[in-house]
Amino acid sequence: MDITPAVAADRQLIHGYGDHGFTITGLRHEGSVLVFPGRTQAWPVTSMAELSLEALAPILAAEPRPAVLLLGCGKGMSVVPREIKTALRDAGIVVEPMDTGAACRTYNVLLTEGRDVAAALIAV
Repeated sequence: MDITPAVAADRQLIHGYGDHGFTITGLRHEGSVLVFPGRTQAWPVTSMAELSLEALAPILAAEPRPAVLLLGCGKGMSVVPREIKTALRDAGIVVEPMDTGAACRTYNVLLTEGRDVAAALIAV
């Protein structure tokens, strides 16, 4: 029995993570990534210490802009700096920090529900 969630072929489903990268829609991506429903791109952030508004510029510039940003913080959850959280909120984006594994799983669930979601995932 196939239990793969039903998603459109052009949707970016996260199939795996680890070994400093991700498998998304059958393709291996080395390093951290930004995942949008229709595309995945490299993200140069390797730790929460490198998180900045500049690093999140592709999220803020996305069209359509996601309503929810899942922030995969690495091996453990971290607090999002207030200025980043405020800027995202002012742009209409709710940021949800969690460990990267949880962010991958949550992204897939929200994507299959048709929610406006993106993920910023620090590789583990």
